[in-house]
Amino acid sequence: MRQSFNRLLGTALLSSGIALSTGAFAATQGLYSADELMAAQVYAKGNDQSIGEVEDILLGDDMSVQALAIDTGNLLDMGEKEYIIQKGKFTVQTINGDNLDDLEYRVNLDMSAQQITQQPEYTNDWWTKTKTNASKIWQNTKQNASSAWEDTKSATSNLLENASDAIDNNTDQSQNQ
Repeated sequence: MRQSFNRLLGTALLSSGIALSTGAFAATQGLYSADELMAAQVYAKGNDQSIGEVEDILLGDDMSVQALAIDTGNLLDMGEKEYIIQKGKFTVQTINGDNLDDLEYRVNLDMSAQQITQQPEYTNDWWTKTKTNASKIWQNTKQNASSAWEDTKSATSNLLENASDAIDNNTDQSQNQ
């Protein structure tokens, strides 16, 4: 019984430790210059010619890059427009990364030129709506994370209390025999 309790306790402590430290072991990222990323040439999937350049870098509340706004010039003869490309749909390739004076970036999109034109346009209406929605999502996330932490603490406490009671009962029964 003691072995079962120790295993149960170890599992509970390990689980709560993992929940607490997940963010602490995030993969290290490279170092990028926002100044040099601005105006970097942008390439669509399967296209060897630049289809535009980075117009803006959009950051979240945690100051991480959430999206790029790209100016496509006159992509597919649809007129000059700026489109939002979400994180995860582009990669940044460093060119001449050994010297800050010669540093350049190439932004490669994981979408065709046609798919780019289906992305949200970077307009004031988009900005206002997205900023409001992001703020609401951030508040909900903070509240849910706090609630999940309280639930985890409570469940772990109850689990440990029940295990302790079981050991005490088992010890009492052993002594009465």
